[in-house]
Amino acid sequence: MSPTQISKRLWSHTLGASAALSLAACHPAERVAPIAMEQPHRPNIVVIVADDLGYSDLGSFGGEINTPNLDYLANQGVQLTNFYVSPACSPSRAMLLTGLDNHEAGFGTMLEVAVDDQRGAPGYEGYLPPDAPTLAEELKKFGYQTYMSGKWHLGSGERKGPSDRGFDRSFSLAQGAHNHFGKDLTSIHAANRAAPEYTLDGQPVGWPQDAYSSDVFTNYLLEFLNGHSREQPFFAYLAFTAPHWPLQAPREAIKKYEGVFDDGPDAIASARIVRMKASGLIANDFSTRILGDADRWHSLDANQRALEARRMEIYAAMVDVMDANIGRLISYLKARGELENTYILFLSDNGPENLFFDRAVNPANPSNPLPVSIDNSIENLGAADSYISYGPAWGQASAAPYWGTKEHTSEGGIRSAAIMMGPRIPAGSRERSVLHVRDLFPTILHLAQGSAEAKSQFGHRSNGSTIDFYPLLLDSNEGPVRRGEDVFWELFFRAAFREGDLKAVYQPTRLPVFGKQTAPGEVTWQLFDLSEDPGETNDLARSRPEDLDRLRHKWRKRAGELGVVLLPEDR
Repeated sequence: MSPTQISKRLWSHTLGASAALSLAACHPAERVAPIAMEQPHRPNIVVIVADDLGYSDLGSFGGEINTPNLDYLANQGVQLTNFYVSPACSPSRAMLLTGLDNHEAGFGTMLEVAVDDQRGAPGYEGYLPPDAPTLAEELKKFGYQTYMSGKWHLGSGERKGPSDRGFDRSFSLAQGAHNHFGKDLTSIHAANRAAPEYTLDGQPVGWPQDAYSSDVFTNYLLEFLNGHSREQPFFAYLAFTAPHWPLQAPREAIKKYEGVFDDGPDAIASARIVRMKASGLIANDFSTRILGDADRWHSLDANQRALEARRMEIYAAMVDVMDANIGRLISYLKARGELENTYILFLSDNGPENLFFDRAVNPANPSNPLPVSIDNSIENLGAADSYISYGPAWGQASAAPYWGTKEHTSEGGIRSAAIMMGPRIPAGSRERSVLHVRDLFPTILHLAQGSAEAKSQFGHRSNGSTIDFYPLLLDSNEGPVRRGEDVFWELFFRAAFREGDLKAVYQPTRLPVFGKQTAPGEVTWQLFDLSEDPGETNDLARSRPEDLDRLRHKWRKRAGELGVVLLPEDR
């Protein structure tokens, strides 16, 4: 089925979705008459993933961006305030869908930046292992119909796409980035090392002309749900590519944010932190090291500041449009009488981007501009033929109040703004226990099976335990629960290990794409007590060397069990 054959009732609102601001907006779903049918006993499950979203970008997490629909989920459900992911996209998505560590799930690194030592090594295949069942495959055993729309980035080719891994219906982008309007740009192709590949139920398909990514992905999912048999529960995976670069959004959405960011990243981050303290999301004595960019901002001339502010205006518009489309999905479920029997989980796959470019470049070699036609004039920024990112200063503001961004194992790179709403979850609650994206596997299987005993034979024989956190969601008065196992990270030769409230961090730069390479010995392990210092401002490595040695030893033991490939200087 081609895009032109998609239901006109849904697709006629492709552009209108960008202007939707809340559940009260006019969505296609609101014209679908509710069907008076008994709901299936097992709940529907929806997982929504944003791409490179910062911890404080949402209104419910302190942000100034208009996100009424995600705020609705937070107000009616629970904010998972201590929810961890990987420092980058495909490793997080692999862990989400398998319950395995990224080194067990084929994504010990991202193939785009793999070095020779990693290519061909076990755990570095760049696609999900055939013998590791996905959530979709497991849920089908429980009678679920399964749907996926959006970014896959978990392997392409024969028997590697979503239609081969348990999804009954799917529309997917194989790669990690694309033009959000589907425009054919050589620069995007070079970034992916291949032209963007879109498939519908495993078959190649084109992009609908001039349509915007968040609208398209939501339209396809709504079309799948519209054909869903209500006799079965469903699992839906909606994986947006917003707000991943290139920064592009509908013009009317960008205009809403004109002037909002004129005071610069520090001012925005400071205001977010004030709101987070006022709401109780973070403590009043929270100390952060993200501020300090104000002098650089004021050293720019007026034109430079306008250009930099426009970057964030476009980014905010991308988040805004994504939220509006989530509102369309919520309204659809509500009109169909299915919302009350549906769990909706939202998360970001990693922290906000820190890459900076303002021309047609190959991110694998930023010093090498590409010979393509790009119009990055301030008047045209955000259009299909513009190509920019928003850089480390805005990225750090998006990660507020935490330090670090995407590709870092500091809190700003791995802590995700996560939300869950559904039956029996207390409205407006917060869960502060340490949770990890891998924990979604047993938790979702519990929701589907109605029992904590529902486990995957493969997914839970992996090294290091996951936890079923569903029981935690039902008691909003219960305090944080200590994990039975420690939390391990490794990606791009950067590392972290959390034991209780202690966290060890090691962050060299070994890959040129991430900046100037650090020499052996130039970067050392750091130690932080997150119970007193969640902003990672006070390195305890020298004052508590025994604790650091213990965590480093545990990390190395776990890395050995997982077959982590290290460079000689880090072995």
